[in-house]
Amino acid sequence: MKIAVICANGKAGQLIVKEAVNRGFDVTAVVKDENKSAAQNAIVKDLFNLTAADLAGFDVVVDAFGAWTPETLNQHSTSLKHICDVLSRTDTRLLVVGGAGSLYVNAEHTACVSDGADFPEIFKPLANAMAKALRELRERNDVKWTYISPAGDFQADGERTGKYILAGEELTLNSKGESIISYADYAVAMVDEIEKGGHIGQRISVVRE
Repeated sequence: MKIAVICANGKAGQLIVKEAVNRGFDVTAVVKDENKSAAQNAIVKDLFNLTAADLAGFDVVVDAFGAWTPETLNQHSTSLKHICDVLSRTDTRLLVVGGAGSLYVNAEHTACVSDGADFPEIFKPLANAMAKALRELRERNDVKWTYISPAGDFQADGERTGKYILAGEELTLNSKGESIISYADYAVAMVDEIEKGGHIGQRISVVRE
């Protein structure tokens, strides 16, 4: 299986690449400059300049894009739209590294994590930008997409346990009442989804056991 990881030099991207390489997949890093990941191959190109020819032949494309500054938050939408346009009407699957703020906290799916009174104000613009990108993604029926939200506490330097709970659209707690997952365990879940691929056109979520 041939996998391309966009923004492979980021923290999540590097761990997803490492997990996929360790399982024997043919992985290509898509990076703006020098490849710092464990990928065997690299496409050195800004993601906004990617073409259909660049991504032709891949079974799966992972979008690990991230933006945090106020002036770049809209790129969550514009970057995802560009990648979708490039992959439109192909058999290549698109797996998106998502956010937790848009996970629902009620059965009616009318309230999200980011709506909560205890949700930090500093993260609301990011959560809103990522939620907007997800809403736009849901409207695409020309791309075989899967959006994977992490748990609420997404720990960049947490340990790799290799164990997680696969959940759906709602914020899910583990047996300890926690919503937590490390980037490393998220990478395990991402590569498991690449292998099994049963959630086309769906948003799923993962939490540490």
